[in-house]
Amino acid sequence: MIDAIAWKFRTGAQWVHLPAEYGSWKGVYTRLRNWAIDGTWERVFTVLLAQADADGDLEGVVAVDSTIVRVHQHAAGARKRGPAREPGDHAIGRSRGGLTTKIHLAADGNCRPLAFVLTAGQAGDAPAFAEVMDRLRVPRRRGRPSTRPEVVLADKAYSARAIRDHLSKRGIRAVIPVPADQQGHRLRRGSVGGRLREAYKQRNTVERCINRLKQWRGIATRYEKTATVYRAGLLIAGIFLWSAR
Repeated sequence: MIDAIAWKFRTGAQWVHLPAEYGSWKGVYTRLRNWAIDGTWERVFTVLLAQADADGDLEGVVAVDSTIVRVHQHAAGARKRGPAREPGDHAIGRSRGGLTTKIHLAADGNCRPLAFVLTAGQAGDAPAFAEVMDRLRVPRRRGRPSTRPEVVLADKAYSARAIRDHLSKRGIRAVIPVPADQQGHRLRRGSVGGRLREAYKQRNTVERCINRLKQWRGIATRYEKTATVYRAGLLIAGIFLWSAR
């Protein structure tokens, strides 16, 4: 069943074209959807993060970014009432490129995903930052789950004061460049951001993570009507990436 779901998202094919050896496409889709709603895929993904952390294979440096994917016409027209936690707009919006969805994510230093948040394509990056950080949760064998990385890397889209304050209050070091129109003000306040240039070079890890996810055609273009099922596809792609470590 998992191979069938992976085949579907890797190829981007329609469900009705699922090869016969995988069985009924309706049964596979129903299992995918039900496990997305009850949180099964999320739990499997989280267990793999916990195993990596226990093995010392999870660093304290996290990079955050977003990417836009086109929404295929097959994904349009879903019912307004969706499953639990389904956004009313199904995370589909209209931007300059047409119907789009935006994936906000965090990645570790080895280009592997840590957390996903979906919004409509026209949504800004900064408003989704706090939710991405809230989803960053790695269970540990003893004590509370790890929710605070040592360092967060992000580009200028995340340079808002609210984001810097959010990280500062949690004791997380922010490596975020300052837009040109803000540099003079920060220098007057004694900013020492220039010495973080070397650390910022690691931010490409999240871009490389995005590239790895988009090798799955069903991720690079959204064919799923509901955000719940599409996000399940992201989690499954992440599960395969973490399983290959």
